[in-house]
Amino acid sequence: MKKLIAVIAVLFLSGCAELQSVVNNLPNQVGVDNTTIASGLRQALDFGIDKQVTKLTQEDGYYGNPLVKILLPEELQKVDNTLRSVGLGSLADEGLKVLNRAAEDAVSTATPIFVDAVKQITFNDAKNILLGSDNSATQYLENKTNAALYAKFNPIIEQSFNKVGADKIWSNLITKYNALPLTNDVNPDLTDYVTNQALKGVYTMIAVEEKDIRTNTAARTTTLLQKVFALQD
Repeated sequence: MKKLIAVIAVLFLSGCAELQSVVNNLPNQVGVDNTTIASGLRQALDFGIDKQVTKLTQEDGYYGNPLVKILLPEELQKVDNTLRSVGLGSLADEGLKVLNRAAEDAVSTATPIFVDAVKQITFNDAKNILLGSDNSATQYLENKTNAALYAKFNPIIEQSFNKVGADKIWSNLITKYNALPLTNDVNPDLTDYVTNQALKGVYTMIAVEEKDIRTNTAARTTTLLQKVFALQD
């Protein structure tokens, strides 16, 4: 058994070493350096922002898109169910809609933040990102920018709540719920919740475009994209 485990370990390590060797030497083999690969990855992310994230800024960009539609947080599911059970379904529907409206409004204001974030990204491990999963570049972007974007996005969401009237609707909705007999009062931080869900939706849509560029050669509409992503085919 020990010999078998040792053989498997050797084979596994040899395979990893061989794969890493391919990754390290790939650009040299085809004449594409890391700088070019990084530029291609940035362009793919830029396309994701331009083609997909802008869709989120339209009316029903979130609300009408099942990939990113913001649903109620768990602690408010009981609020929704209870209000519907006492004939306040239209109020519950409006409460859900304005959460999505706030996200749609905020994304239109915050799109330049994402564009600037992509410009500032340096892909130190561009080859590994290129040869990673269908959303590796998006994951890299999320890991590098999520905290900073949250800090900028959160006050925009709060302003959007006021702009679309979500604050008043939810204040009324929660007041009515808390006034019902046999219910426990709720006071959720909806700004935090919608901020996180809005950001999640943005990264989801960027990943949609990245996957399309990776898997559909027709989506590579520039010479740079064709040159770089041919490496991972």
